[in-house]
Amino acid sequence: MVDTMPTVARVFNVVGLAGSLRRGSFNRALLRAATELAPPALHIVIHDLDGIPLYNGDIEAAGVPPGVVQLRDAVRQADGLLIATPEYNHGVPGVLKNTIDWLSRPPRNSSLNGKVAALMGATPGTLGTARAQSQLRQAFVFTNTYALLQPEVLVSHAHEKFDADDRLVHQPTRDVIATFLRRFTDLIALHVLPAARITA
Repeated sequence: MVDTMPTVARVFNVVGLAGSLRRGSFNRALLRAATELAPPALHIVIHDLDGIPLYNGDIEAAGVPPGVVQLRDAVRQADGLLIATPEYNHGVPGVLKNTIDWLSRPPRNSSLNGKVAALMGATPGTLGTARAQSQLRQAFVFTNTYALLQPEVLVSHAHEKFDADDRLVHQPTRDVIATFLRRFTDLIALHVLPAARITA
């Protein structure tokens, strides 16, 4: 049997982004659940998108806004990127797509280039943000960002899975996220650790 996963020998730092500005967002709560369920080798720091302005080439030419610079630096220095996205009108929320647009600059030398990412999402609807996640994967083709494929975290009927304190209490979903984060850690290790290699 071929083992394609290296032994994780250190802690990997991950930037967590929620594609919603609402304080009571299910996806912010999903990120908090991820910090709780992460394996010891994964350290997730959540960053807010409130200070990211709408992308404008004129603004960029005049000087990249401080909030964008800070987020770019955080993503560039991190080992991975964890995104929790809502789904608006069958697609990626504008605030998240706008952030990806800022992070994608400059082309071919952005903070997303060669980065490992994992996507998850929660919604009161039935499809669990599958379409929004698919659109993000398409954008990541251009940015050369490696997105974890399986398992997918598609949290439908989210209002039934979080309690009044916005804590994820649905145990099957917690189990899927725990597995998802272990696979994410393994994928980061394959890309980040110099000694990572396939062994027979």
